Amino acid sequence: MVSIAMFNNKGGVGKTTLLCNLCAFIAQEKKKKVALIDADPQCNASAYVFSNTKYKEVYVDRKGYTIHNFVEPVSSGEGYAKELHSYPIKNFGIDLVAGDPKLALFEDVLAADWGDVPAGKDRGIRTTLTFKMLTEKLKNYDYVFFDMSPSLGAINRSIIIGCDYFMTPLSSDIFSLFAIENIGQSIQNWIDLFIDGYKRNTSESIKHIFGDIASVKYLGYVVQQYTSKTVEGRRRPVMAYEKILQKVPSTIESNLVKTLNENEKLQLIDYELGSIPNFNSVIPLSQSAHKPVFKLTSQDGVVGAHFQKIHEYKEVLAQIEHSVSRNVEAIHGVD
Repeated sequence: MVSIAMFNNKGGVGKTTLLCNLCAFIAQEKKKKVALIDADPQCNASAYVFSNTKYKEVYVDRKGYTIHNFVEPVSSGEGYAKELHSYPIKNFGIDLVAGDPKLALFEDVLAADWGDVPAGKDRGIRTTLTFKMLTEKLKNYDYVFFDMSPSLGAINRSIIIGCDYFMTPLSSDIFSLFAIENIGQSIQNWIDLFIDGYKRNTSESIKHIFGDIASVKYLGYVVQQYTSKTVEGRRRPVMAYEKILQKVPSTIESNLVKTLNENEKLQLIDYELGSIPNFNSVIPLSQSAHKPVFKLTSQDGVVGAHFQKIHEYKEVLAQIEHSVSRNVEAIHGVD
């Protein structure tokens, strides 16, 4: 099982749409078993993939299981939840651990217990590894993906520490470059502090569950939502976006690759996983139908030029999936 967090501390980068469609592509086109964890209290991933009926059951009638049910025992001092429930999402071919606005309440618990981590105290280590424990219960999956909020808060810190890899969606604006700098500095500090505290911890039960904790590795980035033009049969970003995009590789290398993927062999990997031009004409249809973009049909309102856009979007997903698989294999081989 490979666990991957989709993380950027800047909002408005198309993160959830990309992640849900990528999960569906990996599950349906590559025949992999995929779990999606909605760890964003805004619950946009759950709203996207749930049918209207299931959405009503879980969020209006409040009769369903959510990620809050998993973290609540930790919050109340009872320890890790014994069970984890997910929903099969037929249209996407994945299983979903549904989001919950009440997950935000767990932020304070994680923040308070983080103070015990440097000394290696059990409470701080156990609480911080809550999402690592969640992935332990999903070992029979090929991929476990986390959708996260755009923040550098305690919940996201716990998720990053508990994952094998993380990837960053970027929009083609200057603020995405600033976000990369913030992420790199924060994650390195989190990892250094936690690994040191984990080594100090002497609890046999914790070590029995988790074994050695490896530092999260950076998987790569996807640039989204730029306006493109066709030059010699190939899509190219217009000049205003291209100037910013030219700065992305060096910013990624200096702030994420060199700090998190320190092995010299990992410096040679191509961390650009793919790029997504503006597909605004078909995204709303996908959201309304609660279906992946590449599965939309005329019954979902697809007409005319939409069909070409859907074909192009599927090609983009194929490129990103290939790059993700390639980088996972390359990084795992070095580690």
